[in-house]
Amino acid sequence: MKTMWIKMLVGTAAIVMAGTAMAQQTTPATPPAAKPTTPAYDPAVKSKGDKADKAAVKAPTAGDNAPDFTLKGLDGKDVTLSALTKQGKIVVIQWFNPDCPFVAKHYEKGANTFNDLNAKYSSKNVVLVGINSGAPGNQGAGKARNEKSVKDWKIAYPMLLDESGVVGKSYDAKRTPEMFIVTPDGKIAYHGAIDDDKGNGVGKTNYVAKALDEILAKSNVTTAKTEPYGCGVKY
Repeated sequence: MKTMWIKMLVGTAAIVMAGTAMAQQTTPATPPAAKPTTPAYDPAVKSKGDKADKAAVKAPTAGDNAPDFTLKGLDGKDVTLSALTKQGKIVVIQWFNPDCPFVAKHYEKGANTFNDLNAKYSSKNVVLVGINSGAPGNQGAGKARNEKSVKDWKIAYPMLLDESGVVGKSYDAKRTPEMFIVTPDGKIAYHGAIDDDKGNGVGKTNYVAKALDEILAKSNVTTAKTEPYGCGVKY
């Protein structure tokens, strides 16, 4: 009797083991969970805060090469910066907006800052040009408005329109009036304000005239950078 029970137990165990083995063969193994992967660093892809990006959009200032440009004047004629510097000209660039009070104060109430500057230095190989980078429809923009201001204020130097804002942005011009002086070697010798009065009057020190005198005397520009003041450029 005991022998018979032993045989039955052995047989049952064999059946259970066979069933377990069969289940293991037919149930697929669950793959391990995938580990999150970190994307490989690509030096060509820069973050918004990347220093290289900031360097790429660095605003030109004193000592830098002046971005070249060609713009049409109100008379329809092209003015090219590099063509003027190749002729040995010192080029003074004024960012202009006739409806900005910080520009108007230099032409009205007895002031004649820019016209006097042009009259004094035009015979000394200096060319003054105004640039209006206002987009169409914005304050002080448009050919008709600028033609009127040129006539009313008796402006005798070229007034150039940069309605796309490409030239203004290449200089990172932010104010009217904002000034640049470019020497015949294509370098910016001065960048900043026209003078030292950020209020309603005309300053005692004209930084542009002072820099021009030093350049013409073949001296170093002692004040090559100041903070421009005025209205924002109406891009």
